[in-house]
Amino acid sequence: MRKQLLTLLLLTGLLLPLAAQNYPYRSDYLWVTVPDHADWVYKTGEKAKIDVQFLLYGMPQDGTVTYSIGYDLLPSDKSGKVELKKGHAVIDMGTSTRPGFRDLRLELNLGGTVYRHHVKVGFSPEKIKPYTQEPADFMTFWQKAAAEVQGQPLSYTKDYMKEMSDEVTDVYLVRLKVDKRHVLYGYLLYPKNAREKSCPVVFTPPGAGVKTIKEVTSRPYYQQKGMIRFVTEIHGMRPTMDERDFEDIRSAFSEYLEMGLDSPDRYYMRHVYQGLLKCIDLLTSLPEWDGKNVAVMGGSQGGALSLITAALDSRVTLCVANHPALSDMAAGKAGLTSGYPHFKEGLYTDANVRTMAYYDVVNFARYVKCPTYLTWGFNDNTCPPTTSYAVWNTLQCEKESLITPINEHWTSDATNLRQAEWIEKRLK
Repeated sequence: MRKQLLTLLLLTGLLLPLAAQNYPYRSDYLWVTVPDHADWVYKTGEKAKIDVQFLLYGMPQDGTVTYSIGYDLLPSDKSGKVELKKGHAVIDMGTSTRPGFRDLRLELNLGGTVYRHHVKVGFSPEKIKPYTQEPADFMTFWQKAAAEVQGQPLSYTKDYMKEMSDEVTDVYLVRLKVDKRHVLYGYLLYPKNAREKSCPVVFTPPGAGVKTIKEVTSRPYYQQKGMIRFVTEIHGMRPTMDERDFEDIRSAFSEYLEMGLDSPDRYYMRHVYQGLLKCIDLLTSLPEWDGKNVAVMGGSQGGALSLITAALDSRVTLCVANHPALSDMAAGKAGLTSGYPHFKEGLYTDANVRTMAYYDVVNFARYVKCPTYLTWGFNDNTCPPTTSYAVWNTLQCEKESLITPINEHWTSDATNLRQAEWIEKRLK
């Protein structure tokens, strides 16, 4: 017993530094920025004040903080300086007369090293409306596109991946045919010894980029809860390829979100959106599917694709999305905050903007019917909170949100688990 207790104490001593960190991992410095409204949200016309602290090695530092303030992802329109005294200062951000987010951008030069930080607060964000308008034939366009692939026989291969499987999960590599020209790859993750007609299914489309499918088994609780999960890529690139091959292709293929942008019929993402429907075809064909529950969940581009799948396919019963990309993309044309991929100014031609509307999440959001759980942070500069609110405010379905103001473009392990639990509680 004494030996077991000593072992436990040693393990606790090793694990505590990892479990109880209150600094960014292995960072010598820490910014603490606390708005005077606990939820970081103000009404238009209200003034926002930010309590600013800066610590180096845990010690408060004096110095001059240079700051600027502007709307979310837009140029600064206000600037100033403030003196840290014992590592502390208060900055008056002023207000906003229109719904949106204001971003306080901070710099501190200490001994020749510049430390940067930022914090965003919202002003009546529940009133944010998308710039993007819905084309008159929006759903007609997508019903036709859906019919093209859903009328094709389901065709796929499925190979058991012994080296990736474990005592919880059986992993299969799938090659799924989308249409005559396109395929996509994914990993099917089964609960061990899954029985026929016993498993809800969860589709997880990918974030942006041309990359291999990583962290395939990083969320085993889906399988532990008896769910089958399908984690995919969208470019038809076998995920077992060597990383050097991915790098070669990535360098020539990185601008895929601009390919064919001048035409809704030729845009690159058309077959991607069609592929989402084939993924649901696959999942609902599995003998182990329980015949009732189809969830979609993803983040960033994956969050966008999850919402789009839910809008296009009535078989989807639950939707979870984090900070959705591809949202209010054309807003940049009007000098407003646009969603990822933040198209360059020269791409806002009339033809391109017309295409963007057919592929924008805010237009799909109106057609989501299933219960939806949305998560986003305010400090996100990839998928800014302005566009997440544009999506949230457009959704007309039963919906819940987890708003995490401090977050940039990430979710915590605890949030990821909470989303799985949200799905589990709503299974039929």
